[in-house]
Amino acid sequence: MGKKQETNPDSEYGEPAQFDPTFKGPIKKRGCTDIICCILFMAVILGYLAVGILAWLYGDPRHVLYPRNSTGWFCGTGPNKDRPNLFYFNILKCATSVNVMATALNGFQCPTTQVCVETCPTRFHAVEIAAYLPGAKPANFFNQSLCVPSIDLATTKFTVQEIVDKELCPYFYVPTTSVLGRCLPDITRLGEIPSDLSNFKFLPSTANETIDLIKNGTGDIVNGFNAREIGIRIFEDFASSWPWILIGLLIAMVVSMLFLLLLRFTAPVMVWVLIIGVLGAGAYGIWHCYWEYDNYKQNSATISDIGFTTNFKVYLQVQETWLAFLIIISVAEAIILLTIIFLRTRILIAIALIQESSKAISHMMSSLLYPLVTFVLLVVCVAYWGATALYLATSGNPIYRVVALNSSETGCDSINGTVDCDPQNFTASDYSNCPSASCIFIKYNDEGLFQRNLFNLQIYNVVAFLWCVNFVLALGQCTLAGAFASYYWAFTKPDDIPMFPLSASFIRSLRYHVGSLAFGALILTLVQLVRIILEYIDHKTRSAQNPCARFLMCCLKCCFWCLEKFIKFLNRNAYIMIAIYGKNFCVSAKNAFMLLMRNVIRVVVLDKVTDLLLFFGKLLVVGGVGVLSFFFFSGRILLPGNTFRSETLNYYWMPIITVVFGSYLIAHGFFSVYNMCVDTLFLCFLEDLERNDGSLQKPYFMSKNLMKILNKSNKAPKQGRRKD
Repeated sequence: MGKKQETNPDSEYGEPAQFDPTFKGPIKKRGCTDIICCILFMAVILGYLAVGILAWLYGDPRHVLYPRNSTGWFCGTGPNKDRPNLFYFNILKCATSVNVMATALNGFQCPTTQVCVETCPTRFHAVEIAAYLPGAKPANFFNQSLCVPSIDLATTKFTVQEIVDKELCPYFYVPTTSVLGRCLPDITRLGEIPSDLSNFKFLPSTANETIDLIKNGTGDIVNGFNAREIGIRIFEDFASSWPWILIGLLIAMVVSMLFLLLLRFTAPVMVWVLIIGVLGAGAYGIWHCYWEYDNYKQNSATISDIGFTTNFKVYLQVQETWLAFLIIISVAEAIILLTIIFLRTRILIAIALIQESSKAISHMMSSLLYPLVTFVLLVVCVAYWGATALYLATSGNPIYRVVALNSSETGCDSINGTVDCDPQNFTASDYSNCPSASCIFIKYNDEGLFQRNLFNLQIYNVVAFLWCVNFVLALGQCTLAGAFASYYWAFTKPDDIPMFPLSASFIRSLRYHVGSLAFGALILTLVQLVRIILEYIDHKTRSAQNPCARFLMCCLKCCFWCLEKFIKFLNRNAYIMIAIYGKNFCVSAKNAFMLLMRNVIRVVVLDKVTDLLLFFGKLLVVGGVGVLSFFFFSGRILLPGNTFRSETLNYYWMPIITVVFGSYLIAHGFFSVYNMCVDTLFLCFLEDLERNDGSLQKPYFMSKNLMKILNKSNKAPKQGRRKD
C-alpha cells in the first residue's frame, strides 16, 4: 500500500527521464535500427528500379508524345520529322459514323485515314460534283500535301471517285488548328463553311448540320485542351517577365528569413498583439450583437412573428437570434480570457521557446537551405514516378486491325475488326470487295506476362512512390532534429555547438536509421493508400449511393484523415527522439508520446501559439509579396526607362499567380524548418526538466529566459557562471 501511495501520478504515461551523466546531446555511439524494415525498403527500391528498367525496355513514350498516321509512322520524328501534325481525312467520322468501330476506338483515333502534314489546313475545301465526271484530273481537285504519300496526283491513273473511295485524298476538310499535334476543327472559324452544301457530294445538305456534327464530335476536345495560342501567349509572358518573377521570389525569401530571425526580438510583442486582437474582435462582436439585439427589442421583432421559414436572412431581423449570438460569443470570450489567465505561464514558455528557436537558426543558417535538398529529392521521386507510369502505360506493341471505314458499303459486312495487320505492309487489294478496308491502330498489346501485369505494376509504382516521398520527408525531419538537438544540449552556446551539426546529423540518419525512417514512412503510406482507395470507391459509386452509404463513406474518410494527421504528429516526434537517442522507431515513438502526454497542456499551448505565429508569417510574406507583384505587373508601379512595361503582357495575372504560389512554397519551406526547430527544442526542454534539477551535478541546459519564467536557476560553480 505504501508503494502505491508513493507512485508518481504520471506513471500511467511512463516514468520521467532519469539523469544520465554521460548524456551530452545526440548520442554518437549508436547502432543500426529496424534492420528488417531497412532490408525491406532496400528490396522495394531495387524492385522499383527493376520496374523502371522493364518499363523503359518495353515502353515507348512516343505513343503519347507523338501522333501516329495510318501506316504506323510517328508524326514529327523519323521520316516525318518535318510533318509534326496528324490530319484526319473525314473528321465527321470522329463525331458519328455507321461504322461500329467508331465507338470502340479510344482517344483521338477515328475510323478514317490519317496522314502526317507540315501544317494543318486553315480554310474550307470540298470536291465539287463536277470533279466526279469522266476526264476530270485529280490534281485539279486535291491537295498533294494532304494525300497519302503513296499517290502522286500528277501521274496517278485513279479517277477522283476511286481516290475518294480508297481514301487516298480527303474529299473535304474544314479550318483546323493543331491541338496536341492533331488537326482538329477550329471552332471559332466554322462560320466559314458555305451555307449551301448541295453542290458537294457525301456531305450533309446544310452547313448547320455539318457544324453540329463537328462540334459534337470534337468541340469538347478542342475546348478541353484549349488552343495552343493561349499557351504561346502565356509562354511569351513568362519569357518577358521571368527576371521580375525571380526578383519577387527573392524578396519572398529575404522577408521569410528576416521574419524568422527577428522573432527572437518580436515574438512576445506579436503573440500578445495577436491575443489582444482576438479578444478585441470578440469584444466588438459582443457589443455589435447587443446593439442589434437592443434595436430589434425596441421594435418588438420576435421569432414568433415570422415562424418557420427557409429564408434564413429573415432570422437576422429578430431579437432572439442576436441574443443567442450574444450569449455564444460572450461564453467563448470568457473561456478564452480565463484560459489565457490560467495558462499565461505556459504561453510565456512557448514564447521563450520560439525566441530560442530563432536564436538556434541564427547559429545554424545552413538549416534554412536544407529544404532545397528535400525539394530536389522530391522532384527526383516525382520525375521517376511520372516517367515509369508513362513508360508502363505505353508498354506493348501497338495492335493494328483491318477495319471497314464505311461498313455500309456492299462487301464490307465480313470485316469486323478482328484481323491483325501491319500498316506499313498493308495492301488494300487483298480486300477488293471492300474499297474502304484499311489497317488502323486499335490498342496496345496486353498479352504476355509483362503486359498482363501492367495494372499491378502501376499499383506497385504508386506504393513505392508514396513510400519514397514519405521517406524523404522523414529524412529531412530527422536531420533537422539532430542538428537543433545538438544546439540545445550545448551547455555553453555557441561555443559547445559541434562543427557542421547539420551534415553530421544527415550522415547519422543515413548510416544508422534508414530502417526506422522507412518504418515510420511505411505506416503513413499504408494509411494514405487506404484514403486513396476510399476516394476511388466514393468517386466510382457516388451516383449509386444512398444517404446512409454516403454518411458511412464520409465517416470513414474523416476517420482516416484524422488517423493520418495523428500518424504524422507521432512520426515527427519519434524522428526527434531517434535523432537524439538513436533507438528504434517503436521505442522512440513510445517515449516521445509518453513525454508529450506527461506535458499535454504545454504541448497544446505551444502548438497553437506556434501555428498562430507561422500563419501570421505566411500571411505577411505571401500577402505582402502578392500585393507588391499585383501593383507591379498591373502597371500601377512604373520603373524608370523602358526596362519593363506591363502593357507588353498578354495575361498580367499569370506572373502574379506564379509569384504568389512561389512565395507560398518558399515561406512554407523556411517555416517548416522553424517549426521543426520549435518541436525539437520543446522535447529537449521537457527532457531537460525531467533529467536535471539545476545543481552542479545536474545543471539545466535551457536558456536563462526559460529558467526565469519557471523560477529555476543553475547553481554557479566557483570558477564563474556559464554563458547563455
